[in-house]
Amino acid sequence: MGIRTVGVEEELMLVDPVSGTPASAGDTVHEAAVARLGAGADHLVEREFKMEQTEIGSTPTTAVAALRDELRSVRRTVAAAAGSTGVHVVAIATNPFEVNPTLTKNERYARMADMFGIIAAQQLTCGQHIHVAIESAEEGVAVLDRIRGWLPLLIALSANSPYWQGKDTGYASYRSIAWGQWPTAGPTETFGSVEGYHRAINDLLATGAAMDDGMIYFDARLSASYPTLEIRVPDVCMDVRDSALIASLARALVDTASAEWRHGHPVDPIRIEVLRGAGWRAARFGLCGELLDHRTRSTVPAWAMIDALVQHVLPALRANGDLDLVLESVDRLRGTGTGADLQRAEFARRGLLMDVVQFAGQRTLE
Repeated sequence: MGIRTVGVEEELMLVDPVSGTPASAGDTVHEAAVARLGAGADHLVEREFKMEQTEIGSTPTTAVAALRDELRSVRRTVAAAAGSTGVHVVAIATNPFEVNPTLTKNERYARMADMFGIIAAQQLTCGQHIHVAIESAEEGVAVLDRIRGWLPLLIALSANSPYWQGKDTGYASYRSIAWGQWPTAGPTETFGSVEGYHRAINDLLATGAAMDDGMIYFDARLSASYPTLEIRVPDVCMDVRDSALIASLARALVDTASAEWRHGHPVDPIRIEVLRGAGWRAARFGLCGELLDHRTRSTVPAWAMIDALVQHVLPALRANGDLDLVLESVDRLRGTGTGADLQRAEFARRGLLMDVVQFAGQRTLE
């Protein structure tokens, strides 16, 4: 395979333009956005689980700069559509205010709400999902088994959800914690083969923990709809440049793991309990504390692990033409901090959650 295509799905929050509180406008925003985007735009904007959300997507591409530009354009178009209905769109992974989200009218969603109770009722989180092309299911499973230890770093880089129900949670990515309540969410054991992957899913479905393949919420999975591997751990990023950074690193991780598989490199047998701990540290501290170095099973400064990640995928970044973009973005994040850091800095000015949402709304469209 040459340069792999990559695509991104982003879940965005719908808010009242004055108060910043969630707005139950998913249906009207979707209709207005489809009208503005025109025919053939089904993959660019979709309804989401809750009425306080909308989802946008990019066209698969080999050029991450093009992906970044398209995401920015779609964000702005959907924002204009939302504005025409009286609401704003904001790229934050949780809303800072107390929320009582509204279920989107859909038979499947209604069954999910009935089955999963308060987990479904309280869920209002916005993530970023990256789809990276793969040649085969065999390659995809081999990659899934080899990227597990690196995925918590994508949580740390994208952390953009410090507030929940009106309070500072102490976490950089509280979305990760809230999302982890779904019984199929989180890291996985190694699968070993395509048969092992499907056996694990079938056994999980048999428990009733998921109604169908669409509710397999693993940190990374084979897409049920596309010939891609889907990485699901990041928060939605406030800054579209961070979205592009995450997409670049995700693709490079797939490239690197595929090369390891083809060269017969063994899979790291890191236990799922350790992976859960690594994900928790990334959600708790973002880039401001220590993260797990899964290679040594020890904690190290967060930026040391980000540097290690870049070094790990360096040949792939070069081959894909993404190295300069990644290095520039990493340097920028060292200076500005994550979305969570920016949200807290904005709140510190006047102590108003409304300021946090308005600031994030401006950054969403830059």
